[in-house]
Amino acid sequence: MVETATAKTAQKAHYSFFQGVERNFDKAAKYTRFEKGILEQIKACNAIYQIKFPVRIGDKIEVIEAFRVQHSHHKLPCKGGIRYSMDVNQDEVMALAALMTYKCAIVNVPFGGAKGGITINPKNYTPFELEKITRRYASELVKKNFIGPGIDVPAPDYGTGAREMSWIADTYASLKPGEVDALGCVTGKPIAQGGVRGRTEATGLGVFYGVREMCNVAEDMQALGLTPGIKGKKVIVQGLGNVGYHAAKFFAQGGAVIVGLAEYEGGVYNANGLDLEAVVAHRKSTGSILGFPGATDFKNGFDVIEQECDILIPAALENVINADNAARIKAKIIGEGANGPLTPEADEILLAKGAIIIPDMYLNAGGVTVSYFEWLKNLSHVRFGRMDKRFSENQNSSIIATLEEMTGKKVSDIERRQLQHGPDEVDLVYSGLEDTMIGSFYEIRDAMKEHNLKDMRTAAFIVAINKVGVAYEELGIFP
Repeated sequence: MVETATAKTAQKAHYSFFQGVERNFDKAAKYTRFEKGILEQIKACNAIYQIKFPVRIGDKIEVIEAFRVQHSHHKLPCKGGIRYSMDVNQDEVMALAALMTYKCAIVNVPFGGAKGGITINPKNYTPFELEKITRRYASELVKKNFIGPGIDVPAPDYGTGAREMSWIADTYASLKPGEVDALGCVTGKPIAQGGVRGRTEATGLGVFYGVREMCNVAEDMQALGLTPGIKGKKVIVQGLGNVGYHAAKFFAQGGAVIVGLAEYEGGVYNANGLDLEAVVAHRKSTGSILGFPGATDFKNGFDVIEQECDILIPAALENVINADNAARIKAKIIGEGANGPLTPEADEILLAKGAIIIPDMYLNAGGVTVSYFEWLKNLSHVRFGRMDKRFSENQNSSIIATLEEMTGKKVSDIERRQLQHGPDEVDLVYSGLEDTMIGSFYEIRDAMKEHNLKDMRTAAFIVAINKVGVAYEELGIFP
């Protein structure tokens, strides 16, 4: 057991997430028309900011290490989350920033990629201490011009949320008095601080939309030996954080069967299905996912992802499916809810088995898509739907009245409410996200067919490289 753990630790220590991203980039680049210089520019991280700053924690001074990487300036502002984790390092942040560039290009969001992180375990600090660390980090970003509504716009990531984004927005506004668009310096904020409705569940909902669209393609399902549609598909979700929980919730609402759930303390599996909300309630009351009535316990959560299912959603951290366990994965569709959950070696093993891997750079782009909507809301200073909700409802009422007069029949009260409803902000956000995920899916699928590829990740990289490459060419920065 000790030797196995040591070997896994050594593998993780030597695995470069950024080199894995570059490897996938190079695999796709040969299908594009761009010369080597442009490809090298697209690959490179344009700006890397490593920060160390002191913060008083209790009666001691603690030196905090943090990063912000701007991968690409082909579009401005840059965009990318901030994560708080002891695993944060420069290689990881560079890789995530690069993926953000490609992600934004795939879903046609006009941002360059960026990412940030602080090397701390947030559970070790009080809210007051976290606020001090967050505000100091934000002020360091302001000092070096690494944040601003037209420069670089962070968002939540692993270990952060709306609370931290609110602190950052307030710190930025206090250091930039009179800047009318100050709230646009960060997204994922609370609604009262300029956030947008639907942002919390956006990434998980985007995962659902992307997988659902794949399942709706009869040709692809036939190749996997599955019936078209999401209904009845057996799903395992690894990670019950914001992304995993909401993905599982929308899969269940869509008619899929959640058969397995995994967390850091272990996992549960029931081939006949699990009640997601009941499992969450059980975990809240007992402190663990284990011991849920009617489910089989797995003390190692990684064992759950190897159980029988149609769809596997790894929605926690990177490198969870690798050369060691990929051969034991039974799912026919793997949807990457997290960033980089599969290593390049895992890709090769699973593709050889005939599985379809829906890549992170497309599938978890729901977060940045809705962040884009929030940024637009902050710049326009008006809530989506405010100008046209009542107009739409009045129009719909007139249409219903006309139809009732023409037919001599009355619609029921429930039908009237449904037909009359004008879009709220969340309705428009969901609609925009669904349209984005569907349109981008078919762009990637067209690239697969054009180049006769079985690998969806390579096709996604081709789509991204083509868009970023054209942007650089049209900027005219290569005299």
